[in-house]
Amino acid sequence: MLPIQTCVDVRISSRGVVSRRAFLRCLAGGVAAAGLRWSDCLSARAHEIRRQGKACILLWMAGGPSQFETFDPKPGTDTQGPTKAISTSVPGLQIAEHWTHLAPLMKHAALLRSLTSKEGNHGRATYLLHTSYAPSGGIVHPGFGSTVAQQIGPDDFDLPSFVSISGTSIGPSFLGVRYAPFIVTNPNQPPDNLPAPVPGQRLQRRLDLLRELEQEQAQNGAAERVQDHQTLYQQTARMVLSPRTKAFQLDLEPDRVRDQYGRSAFGQGCLMARRLIEAGVTFVEVQASGWDTHSNELKALKKLVPPVDQATAALLADLRTRGLLERTLVIWMGEFGRMPRINLTAGRDHYPTVFNAILAGAGIQGGRVIGKTDARGIEIIDRPIEVSDLFCTFCQALGIDPRTENESNVGRPIPIVEHGAAVRELF
Repeated sequence: MLPIQTCVDVRISSRGVVSRRAFLRCLAGGVAAAGLRWSDCLSARAHEIRRQGKACILLWMAGGPSQFETFDPKPGTDTQGPTKAISTSVPGLQIAEHWTHLAPLMKHAALLRSLTSKEGNHGRATYLLHTSYAPSGGIVHPGFGSTVAQQIGPDDFDLPSFVSISGTSIGPSFLGVRYAPFIVTNPNQPPDNLPAPVPGQRLQRRLDLLRELEQEQAQNGAAERVQDHQTLYQQTARMVLSPRTKAFQLDLEPDRVRDQYGRSAFGQGCLMARRLIEAGVTFVEVQASGWDTHSNELKALKKLVPPVDQATAALLADLRTRGLLERTLVIWMGEFGRMPRINLTAGRDHYPTVFNAILAGAGIQGGRVIGKTDARGIEIIDRPIEVSDLFCTFCQALGIDPRTENESNVGRPIPIVEHGAAVRELF
């Protein structure tokens, strides 16, 4: 019998991307000849991606940032307002004036200016931009962080594969508690339960006793709940005993580095994200709140933008310097954009018709600008990108098949992304 590695060699390119033709050739030839199952090939593929150490950092702008005051300004129009535009390191590309740290680094990132959706409600849009699905009645879809952890997170890792900083995130749903996010409320304070409160042997004895006590519950119809409970406790035990928990301790970083990121919660959260990715964590989400600027937008943005600008730029530069950007996908986005007109309270209301995002790393080509809006920023006139396309793009960068299915809580297989296609121009 041929080894499974034969299949992997045929299917995986130097960038870790699998073509359909290569996969089918592998299936019809090597796999069939070797008597391997489809699941064997998928398992080998997953192992190869895990070996590459791909990772993702989501910088989530909760509330919905204005495209006019971020990365698609329309200077000289009645829709722009008082915010001016500045040049970047990409010839001809301008962004809003307050993003002075990020402007020189745009040659290392790609800008999507033509994202669009139909979800203008915060809750529904947040769900959509974390799962690729609009909320539906009977099915709760897993968040993308949990999906990435399940797909490419190492099986034997002693830290959580998914960490959420300065905010909660969409949970694992039917993927199970193993892929739930570990929440860090304040990056300036290490989690309270680190390190372990007792020596390792004593902690394991306590866990063994707990397992014995829960056996009766398991035998009386609560086996699934007990299994989840045990999984959670075992994960926690591995984490608190791991030397890798130092990744959460920002005081181990030089003051110079902490100052580069900025001492804001978001800045230190981005620094913690870099430390966690460096330690082997697969997915980290860092949240910046306050972007729901319905009134006094300019005043709010003068407080919101500087720490996010500084930290985002520091993160991209730091990852690049350390050689981590090649394998780490960085996503900057929120749930929707803001209206082309300024309202009576000097703010902008929700506008899912047009919004923007930034991607960098993991094979994304820097300096690219995808999509275009009209002169006043009201409509998309070139290359509209649906949320499903965006998620297919994430998957391609991370080496994940977006059509991979998981069995849902209602017993129906659900693909990671049901429709759409990756934005090929980014690669």
